Amino acid sequence: MPEPVRVQGRVLETLPNALYSVELESEGRPRVTAHVSGHAGLLRILPGQKVELELSAYDASRARIVGKT
Repeated sequence: MPEPVRVQGRVLETLPNALYSVELESEGRPRVTAHVSGHAGLLRILPGQKVELELSAYDASRARIVGKT
């Protein structure tokens, strides 16, 4: 199983079904759709906050929020 890539991002907006639109802090600033991971489920995430993400190895437009920075 491929290892997920960890990146930093900023939450742009809250979406339905506990999803978030996140702008990555990398070249080109792509947007991804992210959900909160199980062990970080108690985090309160608001638009504008910086978060740490794990990008999916199978779909680069999906990620998992693993913590706040």
